[in-house]
Amino acid sequence: MSDKEISQAVIIRLPRYFRYLGELIDEGYERISSKELSERMHITASQVRQDLNLFGGFGQQGYGYNVKELHEEIGKILGLDRKHNLIIIGAGNLGQALANYMNFEKRGFLIKGIFDQYPERCNVNVRGLQIHSMNELETFIADNAIDIAVLTIPKSAALETSKRLVACGIGAIWNFAHVDLDVPENVVVENVHLSDSLMKLSYRFHCMKEQNEDL
Repeated sequence: MSDKEISQAVIIRLPRYFRYLGELIDEGYERISSKELSERMHITASQVRQDLNLFGGFGQQGYGYNVKELHEEIGKILGLDRKHNLIIIGAGNLGQALANYMNFEKRGFLIKGIFDQYPERCNVNVRGLQIHSMNELETFIADNAIDIAVLTIPKSAALETSKRLVACGIGAIWNFAHVDLDVPENVVVENVHLSDSLMKLSYRFHCMKEQNEDL
């Protein structure tokens, strides 16, 4: 089933299923019903069943879901049963924080290198990874079979950098730059706008305050 046939709402929920099922495994659960899983995720049991039926169902009537098997299957759907080589472009505070986040490797995302345009940052190590000059970008991507690039650079540099990445054959970009990238349809982009997320939080917070004041 192609990504276009699955709604964005379902795609957003898949990592949550994976995370909650991982927690259930840690807690020693062997099976769980759609009702129990829905209560943990704060959605309806029918929504759980509808979501999982899009990928084959996985459950048995009267038994529920095998937690470990469902966790593994959703991991496969998310592509977590494969290894992905990635690079981080931008060695500022955010780029270095991402490089130091070790859970990426547990999910199969292997950080191979970090790049920056400022000479004073180059040749510095971050958790054993050397920061490279942007002049080395194309050669490094070719030599290390890089699949994914992470952009943690100012938006003024993001558009030109994304063109270089596409020309190198990069298939996916995790974009923290506050700008929408113009890339071909065969390149997947996931935008992370931190300020947008904070503004959504602010909106929800103030709506909640207004509701409480009206009570």
